[in-house]
Amino acid sequence: MYVDKLVCSRCGREYSLLEKPLMCVRKDLGRLDIYYNYEEISRILTRDVLEKRPFNMWRYLELLPVPSRDYIVSLGEGGSPLLKAMRLGEKLGLRNLYLKDETRNPTGSFKDRAMSVSISMALYFNYKKAVIASSGNAAASLAAYGARANIEVYALVPHFASRSKISQLLMYGAKVIKIRWLEAEDPTVKMMRILYEKYGFYLSPSFGVFNPYQVEGPKTISMEIIEQLQWQTPDQVFIPTGAASLLTGVYKGFRDFNKLGFIDKYPKLIAVQPEGNHPLVRAWRERVDPFNIKPWEKPPQTIATGLEDTYPWDGDMGLRALYDTKGYGIVVSDEEIVKAMKLLASLEGIFAEPSGAAGLAGLIKAIEEKLVDRDEIVVVLVTGHGLKDVDIAMKITSEPPTINPSEEELLNTIKTYYGSL
Repeated sequence: MYVDKLVCSRCGREYSLLEKPLMCVRKDLGRLDIYYNYEEISRILTRDVLEKRPFNMWRYLELLPVPSRDYIVSLGEGGSPLLKAMRLGEKLGLRNLYLKDETRNPTGSFKDRAMSVSISMALYFNYKKAVIASSGNAAASLAAYGARANIEVYALVPHFASRSKISQLLMYGAKVIKIRWLEAEDPTVKMMRILYEKYGFYLSPSFGVFNPYQVEGPKTISMEIIEQLQWQTPDQVFIPTGAASLLTGVYKGFRDFNKLGFIDKYPKLIAVQPEGNHPLVRAWRERVDPFNIKPWEKPPQTIATGLEDTYPWDGDMGLRALYDTKGYGIVVSDEEIVKAMKLLASLEGIFAEPSGAAGLAGLIKAIEEKLVDRDEIVVVLVTGHGLKDVDIAMKITSEPPTINPSEEELLNTIKTYYGSL
């Protein structure tokens, strides 16, 4: 409705939305960044107007690329709670800790924001088949929205994708193909490009290089945070990071609200990556040029399979987000992620998958490194539900004891496993 143009982040070539572009014609992995007419939007979108709208992602329609409400494909995404973490905050010594619980989205992850926008644009462009390269969450989301829009979805997933995520995909009716990942290069992306370039499929991965529209969905997370904090800007936001598309989207959301005058500053954005795959944080540490990020040299080694992108496809904007907001990168171990999963569940009642809990692991490490003040307003994004990866959860918790229906056995077992009554 208010898109001015799309511009390639690498070569600067401009496109109109009417051209229905997905990638720059040069195919040099430049993302098509969307530019909006903020002057026109500001005449319509005010705080008063927002407060009268339903609290879901589409309350920010003027700041999304879908040209008409007629094309919106929705399952009720967005509007996730921002929970003040009292018990967790007390344990960590923080007075103002908040959790943005994206596990509440329709398919259990923040990817629903991205794929709602993406499939809405596919409907506008009149595509019948879509393809995605994904470890699971984005694919499951695309499959759900594709089912709702009657768009056929092909999901190319790595061979180690969890059974929970694959079963979700199959139930939505997606055509799932597992691809062996034996080298550093992501083979699912390679196969996805073949279906786009040779067979005309709609590209819909959750990174902007191959689809500029989906990254606009996650930026509504930032907008909701601002409203939920009564128009305050948090001091730090911790973001689980793989391809850097979520980091890019969150940055864009705060940028949009700054341009509209709703806020006048940025929070520090913190990219959290696992030890076994952290090309973006490595690039930040080395202060490299945003267009010269080196991919990870080997297949990813981490339980956070949603963060296993060996090349951060949106890393150029992700690095700029860290530079522009005076943010930073944090690397966490699998053990630290497991600890964060347990704390989220046991203290705040939020069951997160490893990727979803990585942000909290990053916060804990940042506190240890004295990068967070106890009085700061800190937001941690919890990005995916624990039911997405039940196998890992069971390895962490182990099987519970089994007994006969005997009072004596019951009491003895409680004492042995859990202490006294």
